[in-house]
Amino acid sequence: MLAAAWPPGVLAAVPGLAAAIGVALLIQLYLLFDCSDGELARYTGRFSATGVYLDRMGHYIAEALLLTGLGVRAQGHFSLSGGYVSAGLAAAVCATLDQGRDRHRDRGPGRLRAGRQARRRGARAPLAGRSRWPGGWLPRSRVHRIIQAVELSVLILLAAIADAAAGNLTATRVLTVAALVVGVLMTVAHLLAIVASRRLR
Repeated sequence: MLAAAWPPGVLAAVPGLAAAIGVALLIQLYLLFDCSDGELARYTGRFSATGVYLDRMGHYIAEALLLTGLGVRAQGHFSLSGGYVSAGLAAAVCATLDQGRDRHRDRGPGRLRAGRQARRRGARAPLAGRSRWPGGWLPRSRVHRIIQAVELSVLILLAAIADAAAGNLTATRVLTVAALVVGVLMTVAHLLAIVASRRLR
């Protein structure tokens, strides 16, 4: 799964429709490994904290590189500088922060460093004022899925098809900006919801 996590992001930076098709196919391969490694672990009875850590790293790598590659693709030429490259990198940072939010609000370092007992697995206190905070209703809108690897790979392919038809990079650039906006919204919304919740108290 880790080996399959990084090639889609690298290929996403390559311009053209063929590369976008490759990205979508490689993400499906990554998803296959992601779904099967847990089943294999259960079948063989082999579990470890290292396995959980590596699984999380696979998700972080896949999404961060895919968003970064999208930014390079939107720039229009292979470059590590430019507005769209920066937008892709910023979206990647937001996606990584969003991935790590669950670990830190329940049993994570926040409670332990405060000298409090970590919550048991599955013991989740409700968010305070859930209806008031975007962190409560925003995830239920499913808009955050556009910065997740599987959905993003499909969107990259659709944008590449639209770009090929139009002869420009408008669709890919709109997708890059949309990913950044969603990433920022999700990061801020979860930060506000978690800080205002009872989970860290």
